[in-house]
Amino acid sequence: MKEQFLLREDITFLNFGSFGASPKPIFEAYQRFQRELEYEPVQFIVNRGPEYLKESRIRLGEYVNCHPDDVVYVPNPTYGVNMVARALDLKPGDEVLSTNIEYGACDRTWDFYCAEKGANYVKQPIRLPLTSKEAFLADFWSGFSPKTKLVFLSQITSATGLILPVKEICEEAKRRGVPVFIDGAHVPGHLPLDLTALDVDFYTGACHKWMLTPKGSSFLFVKRDFQNALDPLVVSWGYQADFPSHSQFQDYHQFNGTRDFSAYLTIPEAIDFMKVNDWWSWAETNRKLVHTWLPRLCTLVGSAPLAPVTDEFIGQMGSIPVRCKDPFELKNLLYEEFRIEIPVMVQNGQSYVRFSINAFNDEQDLVKLEQALKELLSRGLIY
Repeated sequence: MKEQFLLREDITFLNFGSFGASPKPIFEAYQRFQRELEYEPVQFIVNRGPEYLKESRIRLGEYVNCHPDDVVYVPNPTYGVNMVARALDLKPGDEVLSTNIEYGACDRTWDFYCAEKGANYVKQPIRLPLTSKEAFLADFWSGFSPKTKLVFLSQITSATGLILPVKEICEEAKRRGVPVFIDGAHVPGHLPLDLTALDVDFYTGACHKWMLTPKGSSFLFVKRDFQNALDPLVVSWGYQADFPSHSQFQDYHQFNGTRDFSAYLTIPEAIDFMKVNDWWSWAETNRKLVHTWLPRLCTLVGSAPLAPVTDEFIGQMGSIPVRCKDPFELKNLLYEEFRIEIPVMVQNGQSYVRFSINAFNDEQDLVKLEQALKELLSRGLIY
């Protein structure tokens, strides 16, 4: 499987979670679309492109089980969060309920729009390590109030790599009459995703992470009840369209002027690649490797996993809490000296070394990480 990817052979790549990596067949499909664009830009963008996008959305809709008209493509999940946050009709004193373990760019987005509208972004503290699903839900819902107008949280968190019980969150939010927005950046291709069964109001996911497509390829799902309330983030030809389609949602958000949307068109190729290579079997193998090594590496540095090491909470990413003088220096050392590409993240004052495992990784990659951490411990750079 390693030969299927373009990744450098001299680097131990344990950072799939940040930007993913495309296998060669998917990247070649990407370049074919780019060449077609350059051969005849006008015909590609104006005539063939919309049909290509529709075909791609149909395949994506089948993959995540939703109607293709209910998703629009966006460059990244943060863009999708901005679309919803800007359009949401928040009033002074209203609250958006989230957690204190969300992705930093999304935190900044909600901080910005809530401040602009006089609303409050509530980052409900979550006690770590998690002990149970019930304990998490109790922590989370203790932040709810009559002023809560939206629930926003990750299905898989970024810094801590935890899988959160979003199905239960959606069910309880519906009982309380509050819409839910799930940041699923790490989910497509990592966990099975059924948007119809989840019954979520807003959902954004990255295809360029675990789903293997080239960079700048993500989607935003919006339930029909909310679609017409979303103004375009970028006003362009779809607004008051000369030739409106059957969907204002598509018109407003899918065409924002000249850009290379080839990455979106590779989604069918990615779905086919995963099917041919039995990707869910690889995912299970990858999870087992994470589940074996996460406790071992935590013990090495004198910490503990952030949740029970089971499929319920831990997927193909493991975050190791570490104590270090300078997390940025630590990341640079792991890359420059040990040739390991791995993030060192800081959240709520705690540093984490987060490793990701995909089909091209093997146990030797984690042995290299273990040896590097031992060397850094001996130097007092982690302690």
